[in-house]
Amino acid sequence: MQELHDAPLAPLTTFRLGGPATRLVTATTDAEVIAAVRAADDSGTPLLVVGGGSNLVIGDKGFDGTALRIATTGFELRGTTLELAAGEVWTDAVARTVEAGLAGVECLAGIPGSAGATPIQNVGAYGQEVSSTITEVVAYDRRAGAAVTLTNEECAFSYRHSRFKDDPSRYVVLRVRFALEDAGGLSAPLRYAETARALGVEPGDRVPLADARETVLKLRAGKGMVLDPEDHDTWSAGSFFTNPILTDAQFADFHARVRERLGDGAEPPAYPAGEGHTKTSAAWLIDKAGFGKGYGDGAARISTKHTLALTNRGGATTEDLLELAREIVAGVREAFGVTLVNEPVTVGVSLQGSPVQ
Repeated sequence: MQELHDAPLAPLTTFRLGGPATRLVTATTDAEVIAAVRAADDSGTPLLVVGGGSNLVIGDKGFDGTALRIATTGFELRGTTLELAAGEVWTDAVARTVEAGLAGVECLAGIPGSAGATPIQNVGAYGQEVSSTITEVVAYDRRAGAAVTLTNEECAFSYRHSRFKDDPSRYVVLRVRFALEDAGGLSAPLRYAETARALGVEPGDRVPLADARETVLKLRAGKGMVLDPEDHDTWSAGSFFTNPILTDAQFADFHARVRERLGDGAEPPAYPAGEGHTKTSAAWLIDKAGFGKGYGDGAARISTKHTLALTNRGGATTEDLLELAREIVAGVREAFGVTLVNEPVTVGVSLQGSPVQ
């Protein structure tokens, strides 16, 4: 294991924000990961687990404790069964499954971060979620002091959520196992209208795997959602807010406020989200509340390509970013009565404005 003290954390995040960690440990094997976690737990030292850093907002004061960077590697394909080490680069793993002719995660191409992070927030995009292909997650259970294997059902997946988010300090993901599909080189049925439209087919159709992946990469790049060191629109955590899921009563109130603000014929985006619930679009809410692409006059602004991404234009601080996020949350709540929830994990800070002790 590599160990550094007073180590900068900003370079390990896609936002390029945040202060240093008291101690930074880089683990390259599962055994090293477990040893580092046990050492922190035995000494009562606060622990921050860092993978690809694509879902982290770290406070300007940094992290007073041990930051554990998981850099494990392992891509093992047996038939249609795939096992990934937590430290594997997710988008590279997706590319390899496409090269192998296996469907199931091709529309998740271009998502930054590590494989170990995907089950935590049930990563999804363009009509696919990892929960539809994950069979098992191997994790170190800090409460039990042992490695455990959780089935798909035990992971309790839901929209951008899982068991791991319910108790974020309990599990450290070590490996993720997937069941993919051999569809003769074709993708899974396309479930996202934008993807199907870009490919000139209908939702539900299958297309060559490589075509699906390349189309998603182009769509994401057009929204600043594919990492590029030269493009500040990608100095972000991707979608900063989750799409709100509203009860029927909440949606009725929201719908009334939309028409009051935008006119009687205005119709907000609405997607079924289980019995008695409807999902709407956070990006639509942000835009219609008056926060368009490029909004902001400081070092932290909304992306010029997508209203759902908050970005560091260079030289921003974490507090700059949070001030912008709070302004957007307040504006959307005032306009539509809907409270947006941040998707990235905050460390040492809170979107509500109170520092985390």
